[in-house]
Amino acid sequence: MISMTCHNLDFGRRLLDFVAVGSSSNTSIERHSAKNYGKTIPNVSSKIYGARKMFYCRQNITRTRVFSTKTSEALLDGVGTAPVLDLNKKHRSPISLANLFEAVADDLQTLNQNLQSIVGAENPVLMSAAEQIFGAGGKRMRPALVFLVSRATAELVGLKDLTTKHRRLAEIIEMIHTASLIHDDVLDESDMRRGKETIHQLYGTRVAVLAGDFMFAQSSWHLANLENLEVIKLISQVIKDFASGEIKQASSLFDCDLELEEYLLKSYYKTASLIAASTKGAAIFSGVDRSVTEQMYEFGKNLGLSFQVVDDILDFTQSAEQLGKPAGSDLAKGNLTAPVIFALEKELKLREIIESEFCETGSLDEAIEFVKICGGIERAQELAKEKADLAIKNLQCLPQSTYRLALENMVMFNLDRID
Repeated sequence: MISMTCHNLDFGRRLLDFVAVGSSSNTSIERHSAKNYGKTIPNVSSKIYGARKMFYCRQNITRTRVFSTKTSEALLDGVGTAPVLDLNKKHRSPISLANLFEAVADDLQTLNQNLQSIVGAENPVLMSAAEQIFGAGGKRMRPALVFLVSRATAELVGLKDLTTKHRRLAEIIEMIHTASLIHDDVLDESDMRRGKETIHQLYGTRVAVLAGDFMFAQSSWHLANLENLEVIKLISQVIKDFASGEIKQASSLFDCDLELEEYLLKSYYKTASLIAASTKGAAIFSGVDRSVTEQMYEFGKNLGLSFQVVDDILDFTQSAEQLGKPAGSDLAKGNLTAPVIFALEKELKLREIIESEFCETGSLDEAIEFVKICGGIERAQELAKEKADLAIKNLQCLPQSTYRLALENMVMFNLDRID
């Protein structure tokens, strides 16, 4: 087990029908039901209070969001009202990946140039495998997060530019992520990744496993050369978490008694752990206070969990062409995700179908339909938004900047995928 006490991995369900007031990393959160709160605040679009403008966005009277354009410097001292962004897509413009990463576009270009060179050229086959996966058009979300958090936290301490350790961390994170994808494709027997053939399809399982192992080892070597024990421990734990997540998933296939907390823990191991370590590691290299590094860890954890829940929703709502794999493929393999767990609470027939391991023709399609009509998708959407809300609040320790705005937009971009 990982040292969960260090990071307070609270995976319990939380209601979304509240408004957070007066929140910061050092203050308590006063919660009121949205129903009662809606009675006390007039329905206005904006008000001017001195030099600060407050925006009130209302959604069917059930939720009130408040966004303040005031900088968060006061929040660092535990003073002021905490801004909470409106996560409702209809109140804002669509967010594109190009706009999202514009603030760190030069950093990402440098990373792309360095990635293949740091893998090493000792083995032509491994180099060819690396070129295949690095050139497959990934979003580079994790290194982009490293760069954005690095620059956002650097502003807190007056750091003018990124250090070489910031940049190397981003490269290491992408190498670890890529290695995990290679191994995942072997375990899942996936033929396609990002619209291209997977490594084990091109070179065979033996080469794929060795390529993944080699990239893990190479990233570990570069990690050690950063000579920061806290970051070394942090990232090393991620590699351990990957294995724990795979074991947890393999041991719970077709298990209809899987609880939501177990699903979230597995999702933390497989997805959120790396993102959380990425954002915290970036803050550590900026030299900010521990309270800020812990908030960046929580931000990465909550964003990672929200991201995984959204991915699991898309497995039911997108076509095979959009997914790059057959729709419902996780369910077909017995991997029960949030939409299924919620649907199982309402439909006993779904349990029977899953426990039969889809032995009858058409049973998988029937199970997918049950997930959709029993509210599994909608409740999973609520869970994804809940984690996104928490991620936004974790960013309140940062000063207002283009980098913080990009981090907030990344949270909302993730939710846009299911709206």
